[in-house]
Amino acid sequence: MTSVCRILRLKTAIIDEEDGVMLRFRNLFLAIGLSLYVTVSLAACGAETIPEIKTAVTSEDKTDIVSKVKTVLAPEEVSYSYKEYPLERNGIALHLDCVSSEEANPEKNILLIHGVTYSSHEFDVDYEDYSLVRKLAREGYDVWRLDIAGFGQSQEVEDGFMPDSDYAAEDINAAVEEISGLTGQDKIDILGWSWGTVTVSRFAALHDEHIDKIVLYAPILSGLGEFEVTEAFHHNTWEHAVDDFQRDDNGDIDLKITDPVVVDVFASNSWRYDGEQSPNGGRRDICVSESEKLMDLSKITVPTLVICGDSDPYLNYDLVADALASLPEGSKLEMIKGGSHVVYIEKPFYRDFQEKVVEFLKA
Repeated sequence: MTSVCRILRLKTAIIDEEDGVMLRFRNLFLAIGLSLYVTVSLAACGAETIPEIKTAVTSEDKTDIVSKVKTVLAPEEVSYSYKEYPLERNGIALHLDCVSSEEANPEKNILLIHGVTYSSHEFDVDYEDYSLVRKLAREGYDVWRLDIAGFGQSQEVEDGFMPDSDYAAEDINAAVEEISGLTGQDKIDILGWSWGTVTVSRFAALHDEHIDKIVLYAPILSGLGEFEVTEAFHHNTWEHAVDDFQRDDNGDIDLKITDPVVVDVFASNSWRYDGEQSPNGGRRDICVSESEKLMDLSKITVPTLVICGDSDPYLNYDLVADALASLPEGSKLEMIKGGSHVVYIEKPFYRDFQEKVVEFLKA
């Protein structure tokens, strides 16, 4: 599967914002590329001699491509608007963007916070209806995404250990203050995934004045085990980008659980937005003893949804089961049977995940 990702790496795209189509057509080529997967085994795809496909699209083809994408991948006619907002903290430019649906007349705001290696593109796996960003936009949200300093489209940092969990919490605060000021809404919702639950919880413990509800998705409540992180930056690879997807008995990605196109889109975006390295400050924070707690849930003062799969190797399930005892009234625990760390984009589970998040936020 890793070599399929290499084959389908598309570094350029035609974007027609006037048609409201944002990066959608690239997934047509991913879908076409899937036919290669049907006829070529994973072992064969692993050969390093397979050339990279370079795709060129003429302006004459553009209308036809957009039409096919809308028909094959997005039958529901929805237009999304996208805008980036300048934000700076500590002399570092941070990437903050917002996606909304023009048809939904958004009335609320939610900020999504990424994990420790790959940035906020994770929330917009734009294939069929997998995208959490677009689901929330259709439900009437302005959906904001922040890349922590040094990650994704935010400015690079010289010291990869600098953006640790506490530093990231202040980046989040800067984004929340900006969103509140831009929208005039005093309180917004916020969702963190994986390491993002550590940073969100630390932010919430210090700055709860602008928070309505919190979603902690796959919460890293305690250390993952002692491991000395000596390098300031993590070396990103295609193999690592797809490492969290569930495997079958042969060690291959389980295609009954994860659509191969989803894998390719996720990995392609990781290469496009995150490149060859990511800061390691957060990784150093979480690679500590399993007995060391990473967040104090008793300091969270707003209703919180804890949601995860029940087959996530990173979670301390004893602490997950006890989470509600430390959280305020109105909080909820949802565990999705069979889901892993990437349950939000797993074929049998992603719609259930989306609905549980929306149901909690709107309650």
